[in-house]
Amino acid sequence: MSADAIFDDLALTLASRGAVAGAMFGKRALKANGKAFACLQGDVLAFRLGAGSPAHDDALALAGAELFDPSGTKRPFKDWVAVPSAHAGQWPRLAETALGHLS
Repeated sequence: MSADAIFDDLALTLASRGAVAGAMFGKRALKANGKAFACLQGDVLAFRLGAGSPAHDDALALAGAELFDPSGTKRPFKDWVAVPSAHAGQWPRLAETALGHLS
């Protein structure tokens, strides 16, 4: 399944919790209450997990995961972790956690 298809599934699954598909920096994003909590960039999905949280640390420990740098200018967002599609099985859990982090 493609990253876009997984993103679409996540949007449908999380819609009952107030999540909507939108855009952030011209990329597909999931938002709730006007705030983005996930952003798709190619085959990487980034999640706003909160720097220093256990979920943030766990996500960064995944092979290939890194802080999200949407502009590519080596100025990453400290609260966000970009997780490659090799770990797409983790994306639903991370999306749920990121959505919960907004509250």
